[in-house]
Amino acid sequence: MTDQLDWIQPREQAPRKVLSEGFPDQMVLLDLETTGGKVTFHRIIEVGLLIVEHGKIVERWNTLVDPEIQIPPFIQSLTGISPGSLNNAPLFASIAEELHEKLQGRVLVAHNARFDYGFLKNEFNRVGIKYSTKPLCSVKVSRKLFPQFKRHGLSEIIKRFEFAVENRHRAMDDAEVIWKLFLKASQLYDDQEIGAVCASLLKRPALPMHLDAAEIDKLPRTPGVYYFYDTQGQLLYVGKSVNIRDRVMSHFNSDHSNSKDLQMSGKIAHIDFKKTPTDLGAQLLESREIKALNPYFNRRLKKVTQLYQFQLTRDELGYDCMRIVMVKETADNAQLSGQFGLFRTRNKAIERLEKLAIHYFLCQKLCGLQPSEKPAQRTACFGYQLKRCLGPCCQQETPDVYNERVAIAMKELRYRVWPWPSAILLEERGEGEDNTAWHLLNEWRYIRAVRSQDKLYELGFRFAESQTTDLTKANDPTEDNPVDFDLDTYLILVRFLLNPDLKKSNHLKVRVLQAVDSLCN
Repeated sequence: MTDQLDWIQPREQAPRKVLSEGFPDQMVLLDLETTGGKVTFHRIIEVGLLIVEHGKIVERWNTLVDPEIQIPPFIQSLTGISPGSLNNAPLFASIAEELHEKLQGRVLVAHNARFDYGFLKNEFNRVGIKYSTKPLCSVKVSRKLFPQFKRHGLSEIIKRFEFAVENRHRAMDDAEVIWKLFLKASQLYDDQEIGAVCASLLKRPALPMHLDAAEIDKLPRTPGVYYFYDTQGQLLYVGKSVNIRDRVMSHFNSDHSNSKDLQMSGKIAHIDFKKTPTDLGAQLLESREIKALNPYFNRRLKKVTQLYQFQLTRDELGYDCMRIVMVKETADNAQLSGQFGLFRTRNKAIERLEKLAIHYFLCQKLCGLQPSEKPAQRTACFGYQLKRCLGPCCQQETPDVYNERVAIAMKELRYRVWPWPSAILLEERGEGEDNTAWHLLNEWRYIRAVRSQDKLYELGFRFAESQTTDLTKANDPTEDNPVDFDLDTYLILVRFLLNPDLKKSNHLKVRVLQAVDSLCN
């Protein structure tokens, strides 16, 4: 869970241009085309790489290479690189120093990194350059972040995420696929999740002094929730991950730079866990467990009794005015509908409104950020004097133009209307035949996990006549939960159910239910 808990993301996100901070700051995304697969005999014929610094591509570098041996017909057909293509290509010796300089101080990333790294080392050795590094394999990154998929080759990834690739099996184009994969992962997972995966692939940190290695060995590499306990059995922390073991290890890797992890690591003596089919189940369970168990080191996701939203009203001159209103978490959808944003504190709402006012040139008086007179007597706001407001406060901008800009600013914050006519049963399916859970949901509220159709009927719902579902292979259900509106549950469900990529990657299926009472009428 990230800062997105404080406001709702738009349903259709723009493609990201910057990677998650969980990836290494300095990377080279590299792909090689070669004359074959034997690193000690075959040679490189093309190098393509992207230099990435702090999440952005700062350089693209691509060159053909004369291998000084024949190119097999199969390789020519696969890559489109023929002997004629290499007539003016440099020898590897000619590019070695420049390439080595580009690799220095940066994490080498390649798809099936062992292959590309092996070829690089051998080519550098031939010209007397020593090159040694710990590469990051993007196949392994994909496998850890998307364990529900069996295949993680570039072709499967391209098909899975519908990436546009012009020249498959050419070095630069294939390196670009790695970049797109990392961008997609940055959209779907938070920085800590991605950082845990990268840390686990690059190094293994030392364990806390009270923690036996057997506690780590028992941890699964599957989605779920983990629990840290001290020597007295006190619950210290609850977290979630798509890979429990890697995420747990990441706490010990970062404890030198994270004060909370450092303090917590000195106390951890026992680790427990609960597996879930996918990341959705992990996030829902984590949210409930933190509020129910109140772990010592968890400071976010605490249960709150009141929330804050933006409310729009129109003044007598026709301008949209904004104010911050309080709503209770037990509010029904009628109270929440038509409002904008959901914030834990008034200060969070004010901070967000200030950013919107700056970005969209909104009036501070009409936004309630500055005291205002009655509409007919209103004078220019402070932002107008600084040219950060276009003048609706002093009627220098027409209501229609200003209100249109307000609508654009508020669009991404509007409370989502429940898109189904009644309750739904959400199927969450993980890897493995018996790794499925069914969640009963209604109006963005989590009612409970369901394991039998009898239980579903007892709760007042049933499948439509045309639907059949075997619930007998469901995971053990969690405890019953209150069905009041919960901000974190709402944000999790909005994110997963309204995002086609997340629905697909978590194998989520929605079955609309009918109320038992309605069938009797």
